[in-house]
Amino acid sequence: MNQVDLRSDTVTRPSKEMLQAMMTAEVGDVVFYDDPTVNRLEAYAADLFGKEAAMYVPTGSMANQIGIGLHVGGGDAIMLEERAHIRCWEGSAASAFWGAQLVTVPSEDGLPTPEALEAKCFPKHPKAPRIKVLAMENTHNGAGGIAHSPDALAERASWARSKGFGVHIDGARLFNAAEVFGVDISAYTEMADTVSICLSKGLGAPVGSIVAGTREAMEEADRLRHRLGGGWRQAGFIAAAGLFALQHNVKRLGEDHRRAQALVESMAATGIARPTHPVMTNILYYDVDSSWGTAEAFRDLLAERGVLVTALGPQLGRMVTHLDVDDDDILKVQDVLKEMANG
Repeated sequence: MNQVDLRSDTVTRPSKEMLQAMMTAEVGDVVFYDDPTVNRLEAYAADLFGKEAAMYVPTGSMANQIGIGLHVGGGDAIMLEERAHIRCWEGSAASAFWGAQLVTVPSEDGLPTPEALEAKCFPKHPKAPRIKVLAMENTHNGAGGIAHSPDALAERASWARSKGFGVHIDGARLFNAAEVFGVDISAYTEMADTVSICLSKGLGAPVGSIVAGTREAMEEADRLRHRLGGGWRQAGFIAAAGLFALQHNVKRLGEDHRRAQALVESMAATGIARPTHPVMTNILYYDVDSSWGTAEAFRDLLAERGVLVTALGPQLGRMVTHLDVDDDDILKVQDVLKEMANG
């Protein structure tokens, strides 16, 4: 059975062209700073993001932890939205590694207003936690893949600066947001002290993320990378995939967004489930109608028909489009939903 895998945009496989780039990559030893492909990737990313320097690391969680680790120490605090990936999906790393407290702020769309942020601030007092950095996520996974404009993030960044806070952007899918608003990625990255970008989500590389900032910050980031076990060797073989992804897989992200919209329309037509958030990018969260049982039961019914999705709660599920899902795959999913709805 030909399966359509909508569990995440991390399930992609390297294309033949990407594999060729990987197999022919020139490599060295990253710890000695002489892997030419890693060096090229980092220089390309820094230029693309409008940053002085960038560093290639194995995972998005490591990129985030290095980014915020540059801002906080033991007993300091990080301000972020309550459903942020840094809070919910990184194994409590901020407290485990840096001894940092998390100050969470609620929002409807993943981006708290300056007023909501202000309301969560502590008074300046020796007994109060010291907030050192505002971390913003864009697109926001927990808020349904919602994308926020550069102006919206800039307003919050300006507020953070007025408080003396640093700014970190968890930009795991930041290229998706840039696609939605038709801007260069630097429109986001230039406002942040530190930023993380994932190469193995919508961009299709098999592994790797980028953290970027000032040259001085990246020198310290290298120390943190080693502390976290990220001092790899001939990483050029996989860095070549990341470089290929940045050069070839950014402009096509709009196709993923279009296909996610097609799924929304089919789901709404069948009544099997309803979207929980506006669908702006490649992520679709939905609530399964109770007549179909739980989200897990719905997931299993789809799997029997060759469609793989994720169950995240009693009724909550998720579908994610990506470069390994084409229009024929979307038609198959639409047919499956129609078949199920018609009994």
